[in-house]
Amino acid sequence: MNRKRVFTRTVLLLGFVSLFNDISSEMLYPVMPIYLKSIGYSALWIGILEGIAEGTAGLSKGYFGRLSDAKGRRMPFVQLGYFLSSFAKSAVILFLNPVWILGCKVTDKLGKGIRTGARDAVLSDESSKENRGRVFGFHRAMDTLGAAIGPLLALIWLGFHPGSYKVLFYAAFIPAIIGVFCTFLVKETGVQPVMSVEKKPFFSFFPYWKQSNSAFRKIVGGLFIFALFNSSDVFLLLMAKQHGLSDMQVIGVYVFYNLVYALFSVPFGILADKWGKKQSMCIGLVFFVVTYLGMSQQGGIVSVIVLFFCYGLYAAATDGVSKAWISNLVPKEETGSALGLLAGGVSLAAIFASTTTGLIWKFGQGQMALMVTAGVAGLVLVYFMVSVKENH
Repeated sequence: MNRKRVFTRTVLLLGFVSLFNDISSEMLYPVMPIYLKSIGYSALWIGILEGIAEGTAGLSKGYFGRLSDAKGRRMPFVQLGYFLSSFAKSAVILFLNPVWILGCKVTDKLGKGIRTGARDAVLSDESSKENRGRVFGFHRAMDTLGAAIGPLLALIWLGFHPGSYKVLFYAAFIPAIIGVFCTFLVKETGVQPVMSVEKKPFFSFFPYWKQSNSAFRKIVGGLFIFALFNSSDVFLLLMAKQHGLSDMQVIGVYVFYNLVYALFSVPFGILADKWGKKQSMCIGLVFFVVTYLGMSQQGGIVSVIVLFFCYGLYAAATDGVSKAWISNLVPKEETGSALGLLAGGVSLAAIFASTTTGLIWKFGQGQMALMVTAGVAGLVLVYFMVSVKENH
């Protein structure tokens, strides 16, 4: 590979895959809690549903990331994962039965789990330590641009057809399939298999924790503690609703958040490459604390817009940067395992985070739940500043 070229054909194609997939996903994401509430779901059950779905993604991310290392193949996992998710997202609308909705959400997240570790490993393979922040930042920017376009399309549709959700679920299938098609244009380079693929148990990715170096464990440990209290964005959207925003305004601020996220992902990636991943991560956590403390207090639409701007800066400064940071600490043939373990641990932690937040919310303490999350994020920020070295 020509290391002088940062954004290779593979990086660009995977960026467009994520763009189309997130247009599909995010057409539905801000609508989902509103839709679920309209068919009788409480905040508690929404939290449990999100937790189970994210837990499924977590376990599968770790396993399939490890399996992609074992087989020395990446793209079959990427293709299958996007294919499963493309169908499951739109199928939610077909029946109101809670078991069906749970099954669709789990299948969607299973697809995400199958593809994530392998896809991130491809991005790592296509970059060097000197430009990895840019590559992951670009991918997050494309992903998040889709996450802005999707809700915007939903906003336009609902503006003309209030409460008409069914068409949105069906329309979301179109960009999802375009994304699946793009995966078949990516050329598989392959890596050297590192283990036998026979009879690998589903939890075989957990032992990688012991095999990894101490720098990896320190960083992932901090990220895992943070994830245990970082619940689904659905709860920020529900809190925005409690601040007096209409359904259209809630979707609007979510679009705004994703535009900020997309706009600043590459600049933060460049910053991370030049000044260090740790610095970018800490800056992001400061924005996170500000967002959650601010959202825990009663305010109007102006304060919500400002706080969602801060939340977009947090996401841009941490999401892609954390993957670039981890990739720099492990050998190339282990990136699927390392990134799968990171993604898996964070998703598993979402079971606790989203379920706990839903429980607290049920008893009328939504503000308290956000304040606790902000407090834990502050402690993790101090931990990174004091205990973790940069380790480019």
